[in-house]
Amino acid sequence: MLPRGRPRALGAAALLLLLLLLGFLLFGGDLGCERREPGGRAGAPGCFPGPLMPRVPPDGRLRRAAALDGDPGAGPGDHNRSDCGPQPPPPPKCEDIFNAVIKEHPGLVQRLPCVWNVQLSDHTLAERCYSEASDLKVIHWNSPKKLRVKNKHVEFFRNFYLTFLEYDGNLLRRELFVCPSQPPPGAEQLQQALAQLDEEDPCFEFRQQQLTVHRVHVTFLPHEPPPPRPHDVTLVAQLSMDRLQMLEALCRHWPGPMSLALYLTDAEAQQFLHFVEASPVLAARQDVAYHVVYREGPLYPVNQLRNVALAQALTPYVFLSDIDFLPAYSLYDYLRASIEQLGLGSRRKAALVVPAFETLRYRFSFPHSKVELLALLDAGTLYTFRYHEWPRGHAPTDYARWREAQAPYRVQWAANYEPYVVVPRDCPRYDPRFVGFGWNKVAHIVELDAQEYELLVLPEAFTIHLPHAPSLDISRFRSSPTYRDCLQALKDEFHQDLSRHHGAAALKYLPALQQPQSPARG
Repeated sequence: MLPRGRPRALGAAALLLLLLLLGFLLFGGDLGCERREPGGRAGAPGCFPGPLMPRVPPDGRLRRAAALDGDPGAGPGDHNRSDCGPQPPPPPKCEDIFNAVIKEHPGLVQRLPCVWNVQLSDHTLAERCYSEASDLKVIHWNSPKKLRVKNKHVEFFRNFYLTFLEYDGNLLRRELFVCPSQPPPGAEQLQQALAQLDEEDPCFEFRQQQLTVHRVHVTFLPHEPPPPRPHDVTLVAQLSMDRLQMLEALCRHWPGPMSLALYLTDAEAQQFLHFVEASPVLAARQDVAYHVVYREGPLYPVNQLRNVALAQALTPYVFLSDIDFLPAYSLYDYLRASIEQLGLGSRRKAALVVPAFETLRYRFSFPHSKVELLALLDAGTLYTFRYHEWPRGHAPTDYARWREAQAPYRVQWAANYEPYVVVPRDCPRYDPRFVGFGWNKVAHIVELDAQEYELLVLPEAFTIHLPHAPSLDISRFRSSPTYRDCLQALKDEFHQDLSRHHGAAALKYLPALQQPQSPARG
């Protein structure tokens, strides 16, 4: 038998749910309960955190601001209407709905002792609340000074908080807390595949890294989605902590939207946050989307990172680059004009090749035009990319022809070709089996060629690689025959899958897959 008062409480709870449902129906069905400011910019998040995904409709196209504001009458000509007239009141926030219900039904609220919410500020009443820190349940930094407030035990709280930031989130994910829940689709098959791995296999690390499902926090920092433009391009790249210094220069060279995947530990994610906050260049860019993939495993999951960044791009086209390249200052505008002129997308299935160069100098004057770049190339300040170590990677671009070219020209795929390209956003994804160093971009270009993408070299486009210390994976590739043998095994498996998908057409790529990898390659 229910105690007295329980039916009333249940009725009030039902009323609360009804009000929330009405709010959902009346205010645009935004389960995130976000209040959008004029212009479509999202305000403070509400009470229902949804999946960490950009708010994009199923068709992948961003709506205009009027449509985002819940105006069903927004038509093609509404962008000219005046904003000076009376504006409708904004929809209430979720907390407003909760407060209204609580005011009407105060019996729903169970008062807790103050130890459940100790406010840490310079004017706190904590002295009256507790005696020992062990008495506390929840501490709350509600002062703008945050960790710099002056309270009793504040040093203890500060150290406690900073220690928590250093934790490995993978421990919290798997080992410390086992919450009863329905396993996600495919979890059982994944566990079976992991259980079947042989730890004595020389390629065990590669197999394990391929099967690792990483924690991913998309849109780690506030992000303003780009307005919809039919020929817009997002720069897509990935990086780790040792390449953060490239971000400011990249932002200066590329004024358009970017989608970047960062491979970080939990502690490094906090350092990255402070790095961006301390940089006026990065803090000013709201069109750069950062997606944190939390580190797990011994090998760098380069293609998984690329796929995360690619999946979150919101423009019709993407420039698939690497973080250690700086594009020409004019490249963003030039690419959009080229896409329109060449009729990419529905009329033409093509990948636009951006010729790659490199400098071995840490300080040099970046060229502002093709004419200046050719002068640096002739002076020996610049080289075609990997000319000394791996010329076949970019030789099909035909740099001699590019010097004189006035119009885009078509090139043919060749073994080990790995150019940087501009493609539609729905292009084939990178093959995630390639982890660490070697063949990660080559395999993607093979797939593009197998799907009959034209390769068109742009005559005025260029991007320049800056020098940096070699990564750990490159060092392992150069020094370990076992590492190279494992890479060859991955290439063989890739070709088997290619044959299943493309039949006899995949025989074209067999000689390239059987070529040995040179340890000198960088």
